[in-house]
Amino acid sequence: MIENRERERSAVVRQAFPAEKRREMEQRLQKLLSARGVVSRRTAEAYLAAGRVTVNGRPAQVGDKADPERDEIRVDGRLLPPLERRTYLMLNKPRGYVTTLSDEKGRKTVAQLVSGCGARVWPVGRLDLDSEGLLLLTDDGGLTQKLLHPSHEVEKEYHVWVEGDLERAIPILRGPMTLDGVPLHPARVQPVKAGVLSVVIHEGRNRQVRRMCAIAGLNVTRLRRVREGGLTLGNLPVGRWRVLTEGELAQLLDDSTENGK
Repeated sequence: MIENRERERSAVVRQAFPAEKRREMEQRLQKLLSARGVVSRRTAEAYLAAGRVTVNGRPAQVGDKADPERDEIRVDGRLLPPLERRTYLMLNKPRGYVTTLSDEKGRKTVAQLVSGCGARVWPVGRLDLDSEGLLLLTDDGGLTQKLLHPSHEVEKEYHVWVEGDLERAIPILRGPMTLDGVPLHPARVQPVKAGVLSVVIHEGRNRQVRRMCAIAGLNVTRLRRVREGGLTLGNLPVGRWRVLTEGELAQLLDDSTENGK
């Protein structure tokens, strides 16, 4: 029944759109499979090379394009799942807001900042009350689980304003370090300007950067996340949000499929 409806829908689209318009709607199959959450783009290439993807009954190849509204795309014989309409936001979180939907203490929440987005979204991960910067929010539960899975070790970059002896502290921050008895991946640490460090980590342990700096003898006066994986904060104003671009969403989905098992 579902497959019959898919064929009928494809026929309607073919009649409604001329060939030139349909070509504009075509996308590379690797991108389509990643956007639908089937596999990452890298794995999609392997699927295509192995003949596991067909378009209108014919084996597809790496680099082929298709229109999901017109073509019958199958992976291992199964129809490509429909694209769910979800919301994916980037927020430049200000200091003084808790990363929750509500707060029993009456503190300001990030939910208040995105109340006008038209969807009930929640934060992916967290930033402390006194921290600021890039925070992702979505209503996609599957993606949230993948991004928060322990195996999802995407890079996170922070700009950290500190007080203390940087010459002594930087080698400590770059060296082997443990928190709560658990070894951390070596951090990449570079001075940005006087009193400000760029700290790149892979994990997301509670107050990790602040605790690392304390171990190195530094006092953190300000902390801002500026990058998560391939997503950068850019010039998004403090307290404002925006919808992720198609390219940013593809990158996010690709990272989650590669790392979040």
